[in-house]
Amino acid sequence: MTPVVANNATTEGPPDKDGIWNPTSAEQSHQPESSLELEGGSGPVTSQQAVYSTFSTTSKRWISFTASSAAMFSGLSSFLYYPAVHPLAESLHASIELINLTITSYLVVSGIVPSVIGDLADRTGRRPLYLVTLVVYFSANIGLALQNSYPALFVLRMIQSAGSSGTLQASSIGKRKELSFSGKGTITLAYGVIADIAPSAERGSYVGVLMGFTNTAPSLGPVLGGIISQCLGWPWTFWLLAILSGAQLLGMVMFFPETAKNVVGDGSVKARGLNRTIINFLQTGLSPPTHVKKRRSVYWPNPLACLPVVLDRNSALVMLVGGIFYTVFSCLAASLSTICIKLYNLNYLDAGLVYLPAGVGGILAAYSTGKLLDHDYKKTVREQGLEVDPATGDDVVRFPVEKARLRGVWFPAAMGTTAVVGYGWTLSRRSHIAVPLVLQFFTGMEEQEKILSGMTSEFLR
Repeated sequence: MTPVVANNATTEGPPDKDGIWNPTSAEQSHQPESSLELEGGSGPVTSQQAVYSTFSTTSKRWISFTASSAAMFSGLSSFLYYPAVHPLAESLHASIELINLTITSYLVVSGIVPSVIGDLADRTGRRPLYLVTLVVYFSANIGLALQNSYPALFVLRMIQSAGSSGTLQASSIGKRKELSFSGKGTITLAYGVIADIAPSAERGSYVGVLMGFTNTAPSLGPVLGGIISQCLGWPWTFWLLAILSGAQLLGMVMFFPETAKNVVGDGSVKARGLNRTIINFLQTGLSPPTHVKKRRSVYWPNPLACLPVVLDRNSALVMLVGGIFYTVFSCLAASLSTICIKLYNLNYLDAGLVYLPAGVGGILAAYSTGKLLDHDYKKTVREQGLEVDPATGDDVVRFPVEKARLRGVWFPAAMGTTAVVGYGWTLSRRSHIAVPLVLQFFTGMEEQEKILSGMTSEFLR
């Protein structure tokens, strides 16, 4: 079989009056005898059939890998920063409380900025937002490495947060309904990319890979942060982030394709402008793609576009529960190094190592929960007497996707709650350091299981 390569396929559908790809008109524009051949032996699919994505399996893996690696920066910015709280306070002659305010401001901005640029993603696609946010993030890290005052630290941390903020596309394309929300960081852009290329039945595994990448930050970030703070000084924390984000930006400029369905459809419509990769530009030159109208040059995003999702009862409930658990996890992570330095007289390197148990627990939970979610999804499909169609996707409007995704969430929720209570009690009793660290392992597992179950139940259906 010859895999279909998106953006180079010969089948293209015309856009609607706004220049947005329309799958209905695309199907009508094709001749009945035209066909595509999907990788994996599924046989020819005629143009009258709706194909979920024409990206090959190899392309999907590459796209998922790239998006997941970019998603690490949101968490890495925080977990590299935590071991540097003490040396920053000493260097800038500020209190620990003031340095902690830069953590708060980072989280506040990461909640506000996506609502501003979320509506923009519907018009521009994923790739332009990735490039813009990575440029802002890269620049902010250079500024943080060079600054030497608390006001500059405070402001640049907010800009850094804005650079790592993105959106999960909110759109309705044809008969495929995709709910949306605004959320934190390049993580949410990665969720959107996965929703573009993978039907519902496959998303659990892809999101499991994504969460495995993002959980590298809680485990690896504090260790690197502790080593850097102890041996090189806190400015190198931001230099490292600048180097990594610069390399990521270069790779995405060269190779990362557009996946948004309102821009490239199922992957067969050719991209244009910033949505084209440098490799695609070098191969095809300046010749404009056919059947794509020029969009408006100026579009003002609507920051209130996400409110209907907040007002939706099911979405609001998932976000509320996930928000509570994420708040608890953030409080534990932000205070862990400071508490351990105070109670157990640790140096900066050791203060970074104490984050390893929670990170390892999160990585294990991300992998195992992804597989479990796919298993629960297929089990629910069988119970409903339906069939899973990986080529065209499933009808999630009538399918009880919340039941499929949340049927195994009760045990990790109980485990995490118990671990948090035990963690606080052991610290108050000044127990041996191994005891709270073991409990951190379970809180890390529970946090990722809740996030993965919640996101795939509501936002990736």
